[in-house]
Amino acid sequence: MNSPPLGFLRSNNTILLRCLLVLLLSCITARTNVSSNLHPTIPTVLGSDSSNILSSLKALTLDGYFSFDDLHHAARDFGNQYNFLPSAILRPKSVSDIATTIKHVLQLGPSSKLTVAARGHGHSTQGQAQAHKGIVINMESLQRRKMKVHAGKLPFVDVSGGELWIDILHETLRHGLAPKSWTDYLHLTVGGTLSNAGISGQAFRHGPQISNVYQLEVVTGKGEVVSCSENQNEDLFYGVLGGLGQFGIITRATIALEPAPKMVKWIRVLYSDFSIFVKDQEYLISAENTFDYIEGFVIINRTGLLNNWRSSFNPQDPLQASRFNSDGRTLFCLEMTKNFNPDETDAMNQEVESLLSQLNYIPSTLFVSEVSYLEFLDRVHVSELKLQSKGLWEIPHPWLNLLIPRSKIQEFAAEVFGNILTDTSNGPVLVYPLNRSKWNNRTSTVIPNEDIFYLVAFLSSAAPSSTRMEGLEHILFQHKRILDFCEATQNGMKQYLPHYTIQEEWRAHFGPRWEVFAQRKSAYDPLAILAPGQKIFKKATNFS
Repeated sequence: MNSPPLGFLRSNNTILLRCLLVLLLSCITARTNVSSNLHPTIPTVLGSDSSNILSSLKALTLDGYFSFDDLHHAARDFGNQYNFLPSAILRPKSVSDIATTIKHVLQLGPSSKLTVAARGHGHSTQGQAQAHKGIVINMESLQRRKMKVHAGKLPFVDVSGGELWIDILHETLRHGLAPKSWTDYLHLTVGGTLSNAGISGQAFRHGPQISNVYQLEVVTGKGEVVSCSENQNEDLFYGVLGGLGQFGIITRATIALEPAPKMVKWIRVLYSDFSIFVKDQEYLISAENTFDYIEGFVIINRTGLLNNWRSSFNPQDPLQASRFNSDGRTLFCLEMTKNFNPDETDAMNQEVESLLSQLNYIPSTLFVSEVSYLEFLDRVHVSELKLQSKGLWEIPHPWLNLLIPRSKIQEFAAEVFGNILTDTSNGPVLVYPLNRSKWNNRTSTVIPNEDIFYLVAFLSSAAPSSTRMEGLEHILFQHKRILDFCEATQNGMKQYLPHYTIQEEWRAHFGPRWEVFAQRKSAYDPLAILAPGQKIFKKATNFS
């Protein structure tokens, strides 16, 4: 433990008495509000200003280093709406760097306002990976031990928490393998997606990414490096998965793999009736022999839609497709893929034809494409590069992701797609079903209590400084109307990638699971050091 500053010890008796009183109250607070297995520590910089705290960080012995200048990039994220400047950025070279830093912050005690946030690729949308006047850990700086791919009956890959999913894909494909479950965008870190859930069109079959993890290495809010799995330290394991970074920082993960196909048949069809659209989606996610990826999206007030697809998709019937006219209708697109290898093409086409014959889409809107497995999974990155070239990537992204129970999806769609949204030109609106049975209810992620529920994602991009429909203020107003409707109808909605500003809202989000969540916080991060940007807990306050 570091010694108190010399000037503090030389203070007069009155000041010393006051400081001892504050110290006593701090220890009492620590004993009251934190778990009993944490030994109360004397704050080493009690009453010190931020310059003394920064000096103490500089004095730490690390393999990596702290940055105290040029902090602005750590104060922004993909959402580009929140800007909280940290006091320092840790660029770790080892897991011990992260543990040493967290232990040091813990030793500073509750009187220090210093907190710690792990930042991966900075793709949060609501400032979740920011730490106002705290420490941001750049997880991509963590020295990555070589990925280890293990083949066999239950293949897996061992990776760093700061590794990007796209790099994992490249490496595992070299062995003819790939992770089972994905997100739509692969340039995200393992620790980032596993702290939420990780959802894409494969989740109906394999569950989210958090359902496909064998083991984790975690640095807790006590600075302890812990290996955990369903058989070892299982409470921490399940707590961290979907735990929004509240209980520990993921520094390593063992991810389940499966044989990887070489090719993908990529299909899009349109519906004008939402009821038929969701009926077909639910049929597909429940069928034993079905597609490998199933998603859907909404198209409101769009013209020339099929012409936009022709660069990468071919119409099954070009003549019929040329005659299709949306007439300004709200349409619903069902997007599916079937994986295959070149020597399986004929059998795959027969399976696809059989599956399509069971669906009730608009016949003239069947569009198909064949691409490599890698090209399909990394499809969003192509759009990213195009937007970056036009300066349209680093703009506000006020995203809203909701999980809607199956029993309420029709009512939700009628109001939101019929009244609240009049245009979807601000970005994609995804709608597709998920099977609850593929989610482990021991993880921290909260989902609706029905066997089938829908992800509805409003992935908007706001035009800077605009006051029109494409502006940030208008989009946020639409989102508020949607949330108000969900609350008024008590439809059982849960937010995915949730964002709330007060603890009462978080309690409502977790519902009966709040007590377990708070107990885990008390056990693994007793001073509430970690992930302050989530705004769930304040440092050194009562969790119950």
